[in-house]
Amino acid sequence: MKIAIDVRRIRDFGVGTYTRNLLQALAEAGTSHKFLLIAAPEDKAQFAGLSENFSFVDYPRRDSERLDHFALSWLVRSLKVDATHIPYHRVPLFMPKPYVLTIHDLSSLFYDDARGLLHAARVFRLRYGLERADRIIAVSGATERDVISLVPRAASRIRLIYNAPDPQFLKRRIPADASARETHRILERYQITYPFLLYAGSIRPQKNIPRLIEAFAVARQSLENHRGYKDLRLIIIGDEISRHPDVRRAVIMSRVEHAVRFLGFVPFETLRVFHEMAAAFVFPSLYEGFGLPPLEAMASGTPVIASSVSSLPEVVGGAAMLVNPENVFDIARGMTEVLLNDTLRHELVVKGRKQAAKFSWAKTAAGVLKVYEELA
Repeated sequence: MKIAIDVRRIRDFGVGTYTRNLLQALAEAGTSHKFLLIAAPEDKAQFAGLSENFSFVDYPRRDSERLDHFALSWLVRSLKVDATHIPYHRVPLFMPKPYVLTIHDLSSLFYDDARGLLHAARVFRLRYGLERADRIIAVSGATERDVISLVPRAASRIRLIYNAPDPQFLKRRIPADASARETHRILERYQITYPFLLYAGSIRPQKNIPRLIEAFAVARQSLENHRGYKDLRLIIIGDEISRHPDVRRAVIMSRVEHAVRFLGFVPFETLRVFHEMAAAFVFPSLYEGFGLPPLEAMASGTPVIASSVSSLPEVVGGAAMLVNPENVFDIARGMTEVLLNDTLRHELVVKGRKQAAKFSWAKTAAGVLKVYEELA
């Protein structure tokens, strides 16, 4: 088959991770299908190392541009492909069939800042794209249910194909002495000399960061006389705090300015070290289509505290401390229990590694290839 894949979101936090790892797994699968990657010219370096059956098609427009409805549709027709895969929910209105759509979540619907006609237009575009799609890949059972709720007629065309952690999180670092030196160097660079809880991910409304900060303040106060955790900190890796005034207010109102650090985006090896050195990973999201960060923390051997809602119980299985994301005191309870109960911590680490190992990009790629071939 000749398959076009829209890879313009390669730099995005979640969709980019999905696209990058899926392409690598497709290349490693050894399939004879030919893949045409529709990419911005400046992003070609992001795909180094793919096999010969992958080639690029330069396309500079963003999927948010109005002309994209016409320009991308015309481009796909000119390529004369057997199918097109759009790994994101933005589908041009005139996209030629057949096409496959990956839905990661419907947060753009549930947490849309827009109101009135603009919101209605976004809902129409999403629903229309789903109604016309020949196959829809849902990354979790929770996302599958959301799609069916929005477009009931799409139920028979949905295929459940899970995501997986970045394979680099599953690789053990060797040799051990070099790994220890690198860890020490990174912690020294960021002046980390204290125990810390970690959150890594974007800072969007559904991520529930203000409650995370409030819960941390409660937990820290209860541990102020504890020998090991009296200087506990919270490190947040992701967006810059300057873009989120509600998060800044939560830090000030909770009086933990000295104990919460925002590091923005960091290189992978730095992120890996923070995962491995964290006392626990906390992910109290209100809504997730899948939830990669908790699995990546589990793969790193870090105990996880996660929400008991949306797709997270499905993804983390019984390998995480589940908390009510709308209850600050329950999030704080989860933090203190995981920090103070050594038996529980060890159990979560062992179960977490096993749970993360259940997911792989090879399995994801095999499922996606099967979807392509259904359209042949």
